[in-house]
Amino acid sequence: QVQLVVSGGGSVQPGGTLRLSCTATGFSLDNYAVGWFRQASGKEREGVSCLSSSDDRTYHADRVKGRFTISRDKNKNTMYLQMNHLQPEDTAQYYCAARRWDTPTIQSMCLRHFDYGMDYWGEGTLVTVSS
Repeated sequence: QVQLVVSGGGSVQPGGTLRLSCTATGFSLDNYAVGWFRQASGKEREGVSCLSSSDDRTYHADRVKGRFTISRDKNKNTMYLQMNHLQPEDTAQYYCAARRWDTPTIQSMCLRHFDYGMDYWGEGTLVTVSS
């Protein structure tokens, strides 16, 4: 079955750390551009961090830059989102996604995923940051 399986969400206090994992089953993430997106209650889904198919280009939204890191382990067919110094405004459902072809810039995939379309989405995992 072709799917992206997400794990790693949970509740943390401000300043805490979480790592999200997203494992592809039924297909290889090789040659796919990948990304993490989030949707807070009452807001649109937004791109958080994206990584090009060759792993040579990354994009992080300004509000997470310096705190979040996207990576991929091709041997495990898994992508990750390391989240440090979490803040209450990071509270959201987090989704991973994969796209077979790179967009003109990796930033454009994160910011305009509604226009370009993603081929696969994982189910959401809830991250709650609260004291």
